[in-house]
Amino acid sequence: MLSRTVLALSLAAFTAAAQKAPFTAEAMMKLKRIGDPSVAPDGSAVAYTVGEPDLVKNAVDRQIWISPLAGGPARRVTSDGRNWGARFSPDSKHIAFISTRSGSAQVWVMDALGEKPRQVTSLSTEADGVIWSGDGRTLVFTSQVYPQCDADDACNKKLLDEEAKQPVKARVYDRLLYRHWNQWKGRRVRHLMAVPVEGGKVRDLTPGARYDVPPFSLGGGGDYAVSPDGKEVCYAANLDEDQATSTNWELFVVPIEGPGEGREAVKISTSPGADSSPQYSPDGKWLAWRMQVRPGYESDRWRLVVLERGSGRLTVLTENLDRHVTGFAWHPDSKRLAFTVEDRGRQQAHMIPVTGGGTRVITQGAAHVGDLQFTADGRMLVYSEMSGSRPPELYRAGSGGGAPAPITRLNDAVLAAHDLRPLEDFTVTGAEGAAVHSFLLKPPGFDSNKKYPVLFLIHGGPQGAWGESFSFRWNPQVFASAGFLVVMPNPRGSTGYGTKFTDEINGDWGGRAYEDILAVVQHVEKLPYADSQRMAAAGGSYGGYMINWILGHTDKFRALVSHAGVYDLYSMGGETEELWFTTWEFKGHPWQNPEMYDRWSPSRFAANFKTPTLVIHGELDYRVPYGQGLQLFTALQAKKAPSKLVLFPDEGHWVLKPQNSLFWHRMFLDWVTEWTSKP
Repeated sequence: MLSRTVLALSLAAFTAAAQKAPFTAEAMMKLKRIGDPSVAPDGSAVAYTVGEPDLVKNAVDRQIWISPLAGGPARRVTSDGRNWGARFSPDSKHIAFISTRSGSAQVWVMDALGEKPRQVTSLSTEADGVIWSGDGRTLVFTSQVYPQCDADDACNKKLLDEEAKQPVKARVYDRLLYRHWNQWKGRRVRHLMAVPVEGGKVRDLTPGARYDVPPFSLGGGGDYAVSPDGKEVCYAANLDEDQATSTNWELFVVPIEGPGEGREAVKISTSPGADSSPQYSPDGKWLAWRMQVRPGYESDRWRLVVLERGSGRLTVLTENLDRHVTGFAWHPDSKRLAFTVEDRGRQQAHMIPVTGGGTRVITQGAAHVGDLQFTADGRMLVYSEMSGSRPPELYRAGSGGGAPAPITRLNDAVLAAHDLRPLEDFTVTGAEGAAVHSFLLKPPGFDSNKKYPVLFLIHGGPQGAWGESFSFRWNPQVFASAGFLVVMPNPRGSTGYGTKFTDEINGDWGGRAYEDILAVVQHVEKLPYADSQRMAAAGGSYGGYMINWILGHTDKFRALVSHAGVYDLYSMGGETEELWFTTWEFKGHPWQNPEMYDRWSPSRFAANFKTPTLVIHGELDYRVPYGQGLQLFTALQAKKAPSKLVLFPDEGHWVLKPQNSLFWHRMFLDWVTEWTSKP
């Protein structure tokens, strides 16, 4: 009888799985994208931003939701315009946020229930990134202003109107970093502002600054904070003359009244690398941030450091931890900090004393956690968690340990209706005997007695990694649902495997990393359910570079997809904007080290091109300018290699608009399916 029961349960589970729909790109568009949480200090609720793709508008609509921490239904509390960046006040009675409901992005405040909204700013230069001062009296935010105007809105509006009416739209520059990611630099720069919560005169905390303050973030996280007593602001800035070659983010402190006689901004950091993400301790005695030590290397290891404000003593808490610190949060007792680290495709949270010492894992077993925040009494830790088969949701757990409980479950219905599979790990021996870790995802309805076409995904960076996490771009679940065995290798250069492993990509782009990938391919070829005669490979950014390198070096693959891929290192060195990247990776400018640029440029091997290749690029991509894609496609066509070019005039390095994303997936899957289905 027992065996019959077990058999019946097994059959029921099999039937339920069989009835689930495949997880397609269209299904992915139904998921709510949760992020940027803010916990009420009193532990009553958490506010967060939810993005929902709007196919009609071809945009992601962003609204603010609130969930009670004790459990209960989530509520959307905004609807007019776009709304984001919710932050609870220190007394938990109000929420500051950014909204476009009045026609432009401005600072607004509503009560803790999400009601009674009122507009705080009305700036012609708009606002973003609002935070509270520790005393709850002031709001600090950023605005894109003309340096000669600072916070004088009449001056800014006059220049905006004049610029809009100017018939000549020529861009004129006299220094580098004149464009970035997907935007050309204009005459305005980002300044840090302060305004009373009740509204009124806006103060410029960085008047006269000719560069963005804070600069764009190198490693995520906010780059300004207010002291608990509300008297001081700490912010990151890069004052180096050549912004295109410097990663020397420094931290400065300034009175919240703003600079003036006897109260100028003071630099407190000393590292020649980047310093970012400052956070004051709740008692105001300490200031913590993340620090890099090697100048010009954006992928240097991020360390967690603390400054004792009274003595000026700086302590590097994680010097002996050979992993990136990706984020952190103060415990309310000011004696400890929780922080996240990336390790072998997972991201866990640890706790460490402010005085240094051993660390303790506080989120054991989770796949990928982030956004750490404590309630003011220190009893509860709130964080986001995701995996390779589940998008981010918010969770709570006792700060001393214990099983986590979900706060949000906004995607349960969509996930329950679709067949998403867990990622599996395997490790092979790569170049020079190094261990190379990879993830593998089997398609829905997997049958070990069948053979499946294989799709290898190569990550970007190159200092990046595939992880046990969920993405709304390059989602392996979508590719697996199309019938592919998906393999995601983390070769040399990948993060989460130690500094040496990451650094070994420097100056060796097509060397050990390529050998590592081939070692993974050779392992997968031997799997009984992998069809070694029907393999494809795809990648974006550095992953696109590797696809272009593969194109000239092996015939193992039936089809390739190169998205935003680096093709010609010489022209890339003159077209890209963050020059610290190419000059670090290739030991100088092209004219300074031509041998290395020549050695590792895929364009030098175009004579070998013959694998069918789909080339995809965004015309607003200034990181890897789309001329790289045009050159690649020209070479493929000249070589009579089967090839297709897809250009997005309204996308940058990533394809983000919902309709564009669906089209991208359709073109991608049609291409790899066509070539791997042929005998």
